[in-house]
Amino acid sequence: MANYQTLVLFDDADRDLLLPLTYTRPVADLRIGIRTIREKWEQVCQLPSSTWTEPYLASCFPCRAEGTTLLINGAVLPDEKLVEAIQNMQEGQALVNENFPIAFVTSSLEDVHTIEQLLQTCNQQEYKADILSIRYLWDIYLANGKATQWDFDKITGGRQSAKLSSTNTVIGDYPVFLEEGAKAECSTFNTTKGPVYLGTDAEVMEGAMIRGPFTMLNHATVKMGTKIYGPTTLGPYCKAGGEVNNSILTAYSNKAHDGFLGNSVIGEWCNIGADTNNSNLKNDYGNVKMWSYRHEQFTYTGQQFVGLMMGDHAKCGINTMFNTGTVVGVSANVFGGGFPLQFIPSFAWGGPHGFSTYMFDKACEVAERMKNRRGLDVSADERNLLAHIFNLSEKYRHF
Repeated sequence: MANYQTLVLFDDADRDLLLPLTYTRPVADLRIGIRTIREKWEQVCQLPSSTWTEPYLASCFPCRAEGTTLLINGAVLPDEKLVEAIQNMQEGQALVNENFPIAFVTSSLEDVHTIEQLLQTCNQQEYKADILSIRYLWDIYLANGKATQWDFDKITGGRQSAKLSSTNTVIGDYPVFLEEGAKAECSTFNTTKGPVYLGTDAEVMEGAMIRGPFTMLNHATVKMGTKIYGPTTLGPYCKAGGEVNNSILTAYSNKAHDGFLGNSVIGEWCNIGADTNNSNLKNDYGNVKMWSYRHEQFTYTGQQFVGLMMGDHAKCGINTMFNTGTVVGVSANVFGGGFPLQFIPSFAWGGPHGFSTYMFDKACEVAERMKNRRGLDVSADERNLLAHIFNLSEKYRHF
């Protein structure tokens, strides 16, 4: 077994299939289940990680590799069999699955510049078992149930849950686990299909109805009377109200009021206005088309249920209505009655009656205000990152 000194999670050539979420983060920092993919591998490997990703992300996500380095594809989720195979890799080996790169062990990372070049220098070993990987945006919510169970077992195993108030009703055999400071009152938890995890200082307010698998991380809030269908994840400091089905809110994002959100993935620092709804199923029950940044056109997803995909810092006003498979870019601001476009570029401002460019300085002011409410600031590196995305997305803003 190789003795790894460092762990690096890399982005492969398909990261553009996960835009707009990967505009602002490496693939490994997508949240699926309770933890991000990065956090899952760091626990498995018992090592902190860095990232090999796009150059423009490097200032926020630098790559640090010393000595013998284990590189793992940031789109791959761990399972017991895959972890064992990776732990048994030797120096100079690559683990692949039908030409899909899974992992490498090398002590000469500084001598290579692309994953393809690294593949050519390694002894490739075929991994024949199935792998769970995130290749498309809809894979995030489709994999959320399995990822939740993996994380739940790893996080709660051998530990005692904090006490759940007797005012709640629990149905089913899977557990409800509360971290210190988590609280829930007068709510119903149905765990017949999966566990429920309430993070540190999370709160479920009165009258909520929740079906597992369900996760809410530290300081997340479920508002009164909320209906949640699993597998659903609320990241740190997120708020949920109304009706939510099989969706992920990454962190610091709010859908705090009535309205439906289903089969959707919402980035960080987003806000969804009251009575906003998204469609997750076409009227003809057909194959959903969604915008592809790679192909720069709408392409079929092969899925019947696809909701809203929203990049970081995007916002929408009250009573917004999103069509099936709508993609909203980074720092877009959507408002007005009727259905907006199914592809809304980053830094777009407007709605069904037309869009204009959301001026960069104004968008940064709004981001600063939202982060200040949590005691945080927009760093110089983050502002430069947003500026790069503003320029990258200019070609889509033909209003």
